[in-house]
Amino acid sequence: MTDSPAARDIDTSRPHSARMYDYYLGGKDHFDVDKVAAEAVASAYPGIFVCARENRAFMHRATRVLAREHGIRQWLDIGTGIPTEPNLHQVAQSVVAEARVVYADNDPLVLKYAERLMRGTAQGRTTYIEADVSDPQTLLDDPELAEVLDLDRPVALSLNALMHFITDAQDPYGIVSRLLDVLPSGSALALSHCTPDFDPDIWQKVTDIYSNAGTPVQFRSRADVTRFFDGLELLDPGVSVGHRWRPDAEPTATDAEVSLWTGVGIKP
Repeated sequence: MTDSPAARDIDTSRPHSARMYDYYLGGKDHFDVDKVAAEAVASAYPGIFVCARENRAFMHRATRVLAREHGIRQWLDIGTGIPTEPNLHQVAQSVVAEARVVYADNDPLVLKYAERLMRGTAQGRTTYIEADVSDPQTLLDDPELAEVLDLDRPVALSLNALMHFITDAQDPYGIVSRLLDVLPSGSALALSHCTPDFDPDIWQKVTDIYSNAGTPVQFRSRADVTRFFDGLELLDPGVSVGHRWRPDAEPTATDAEVSLWTGVGIKP
């Protein structure tokens, strides 16, 4: 990827987590600085490519389950990342054409591609807002969110591979609680989160790579990830390694390769 007028506000002097994730998924929306950092992660943890793919696959399955089995028709997807088809709204609208989706991110590169996030069914609605999960109230007060989502009806809060970029000092559990507090009964939380549980030494190296690149991370244990679902009714099979959450086929990857806790909870 090269600089263009649309990318002038994008900082290319240091790697960015969203662009590194794009590299893991085999995309083209990253710079050399991102590739170098991503390859350093891959050298320490070769499973990162499997982890990224399984994260996307979990999002697809969780979205379909919520639409088909729990009547969800609205999604708030925070930490959207660079669009990678099929996007969440495409998955949701393939099940229910009238699905409404609000994407939120604070990355200028995501903003550059926001138009790609708007292409959905005629019956549904999609929009993108620039917002930061660490400031949930400003995000919730955005008028565009209110135009698309009816917060008196159930909403699925989608937080995929996001909360490990929120350290304990930033009050991650408080952030998720504040977001869920405004959603009515029947709403849902779908969350995925990288974990050091299967190889702490490798994940310490990954932590160091991100932190040294200027992106603090905090990968969490299964018990700590489960805390995000406090007060919710976890769907079977509970908090599980990504490729084991309602898989479409028999899993072939190892838990250590995936190293991703996932879960979906319903607000009673």
